[in-house]
Amino acid sequence: MTALRVHLRQERITVAGAACGLLALTACSGSSGGSPSTSAPVSTPPPASAAAQIVIKDFMFGPASLTVAPGTVVTVRNEDKTPHTATATGSQAFDTGTIAGGKSAIFKAPAAAGTYDYICNIHQYMKGKLTVR
Repeated sequence: MTALRVHLRQERITVAGAACGLLALTACSGSSGGSPSTSAPVSTPPPASAAAQIVIKDFMFGPASLTVAPGTVVTVRNEDKTPHTATATGSQAFDTGTIAGGKSAIFKAPAAAGTYDYICNIHQYMKGKLTVR
């Protein structure tokens, strides 16, 4: 092998070794007495400001499925030029009313845990899902 190839190979080995060392330290951190933690990870919803938003763009809800805590205020932003709604089907749990293009509306997530399907009443092929837990 040429000197350049040997040098590059040694650098890769050094970088790989450093990465493994960091992974090992990360895996051990946070536990007491050097033994691994046995508690299950806690699942918490993201902060309300990041999680509680639905964007309508190109006649689609994004994200198509959103999980929030009961009573969370959800902002629905319409980035299309056409008006849309975000309306729960069946349960009538929430309805933004008509949101003009470029505008936003809010609704409060239901207090009862569950999965709520919703549509745009104007364009009923637009579908989304809100999970409350």
